[in-house]
Amino acid sequence: MDHFLPFIWLLVAIIAVVMEACVASLVSIWFVPAALIAMILAFCSVPFWIQLSVFLIISVLLIVFMKPIAKKVLGVKHIATNADSLIGEQAIVTEEINNLEAKGQVKIRGQFWTARAYDQSKIYTPGEVLNVVSIEGVKLICKKSD
Repeated sequence: MDHFLPFIWLLVAIIAVVMEACVASLVSIWFVPAALIAMILAFCSVPFWIQLSVFLIISVLLIVFMKPIAKKVLGVKHIATNADSLIGEQAIVTEEINNLEAKGQVKIRGQFWTARAYDQSKIYTPGEVLNVVSIEGVKLICKKSD
């Protein structure tokens, strides 16, 4: 089994590269150098528990210290959605909003959204104009303007 360890660490490094290529957000790239160092240790017949320890320590150190620097250098920023900008906007009910039946839909900015009433007991009918007061998951929470 020990003679397969270098190839297992190489596989870990390759998987980390592939995962990073798929998400491109500095998530798994930090495991590549750690896996390569563990692979070198495996070639030198260092015990597995040391290889694993070195892999974990280097991975954690890279994530903690290098990730913030890399994000700053590369200009990686959190990409916010525009969903929060819908709060306070008006939406038109396109399907009856009834929280008890867990149904409802509104149209806002030309897009259809699942909607629920802010007041659990309210039912809104198609054509009514509501204000968006919050967002819960992918549902707009709406109520009549006061």
